[in-house]
Amino acid sequence: MSLFDIATRAVRMLPAESAHLFTIDALKTGLGRPSPQLDDPRLAVTLRRSGLKLPNPIGLAAGFDKNAEVCAQMLAFGFGFVECGTVTPRPQPGNPRPRLFRLSEDRAVINRMGFNNLGLGLFVRRLSAMDRRAGIVGANIGANKDSEDRIADYVAGVKAVWPYSAYITINISSPNTPGLRGLQDRGALEELLGRIGAAAREMEAVVKNRPLFLKVAPDLDDKAIADIADVALAQDWLSGLIVSNTTIARPDTLVSKHKGETGGLSGAPLMESSTRVLADFHAIVRDRLDLIGAGGIASADDVIAKLRAGAQAVQLYSALVFHGPMLVQRIKADLVARMDATGALNVAELARL
Repeated sequence: MSLFDIATRAVRMLPAESAHLFTIDALKTGLGRPSPQLDDPRLAVTLRRSGLKLPNPIGLAAGFDKNAEVCAQMLAFGFGFVECGTVTPRPQPGNPRPRLFRLSEDRAVINRMGFNNLGLGLFVRRLSAMDRRAGIVGANIGANKDSEDRIADYVAGVKAVWPYSAYITINISSPNTPGLRGLQDRGALEELLGRIGAAAREMEAVVKNRPLFLKVAPDLDDKAIADIADVALAQDWLSGLIVSNTTIARPDTLVSKHKGETGGLSGAPLMESSTRVLADFHAIVRDRLDLIGAGGIASADDVIAKLRAGAQAVQLYSALVFHGPMLVQRIKADLVARMDATGALNVAELARL
């Protein structure tokens, strides 16, 4: 057992949000930061539509580093890319505490954080000061809870982070901002993407080739999936979809005392449903959009399942709560061992076996 694993167990003795804040502070001091290591070249992935080149397909999902404080530190743990945020134009405290719950027996988390963050100004200053050689850092943008024009918030977010992020994610799928998921409805989504598209074309004059992704919920029926895919495919500037965010569903398998808490459920119970929705999107968009799979990933088997469902890369977060930050290294080592055993030349080929 590594020192990181021991530290993970110790930190879990704290209340969930306190543990998270302690982890961020510890990382900022450089405590326990590993030495970056080069990935096996067979792990490298280039996303087909966006052209984004990743040293490995395992990313850190948004929510861990909301204020762009420890991007480089998390890249050093071996992630192929790190997504910071969600950030809103103005700072906001989020929902009242407690708002983050471990469901340890279920290897799951429920959160109702509510886009708590320090705002775009500080976020952009930190991104702009970061050494670009550290790795690929994306920005996840959202809208303020009390905004009179939420689409304007997204436009402002795109313009602010555009020069400093490797890619941008438009988060319209958090269940913890009332009404936000309504932006996934066809008419609202057409207006949102129309206005963001205009901003993207304007920003192309500043920095070219900035991939943009739309992050969607797992709680979508067939019609919603078809509508979102159709609207997304109509945007020539949109690179792809991240499937998916947390779920408002509560599987019957949950046993933790916190299973009834309001908020978005993530972790192991989300793996099956999020992978199914991912496959449904892939059946429609095929290779016309990049797909990044998120939800429930905690092993090489989970990564392969997402790739088989149509993802080119994946993101995880909740599994770190239970398995620690060295999880990503263990997953990569397992993928490399499987390529050694099968003769697969890359992870996409491994997934096809």
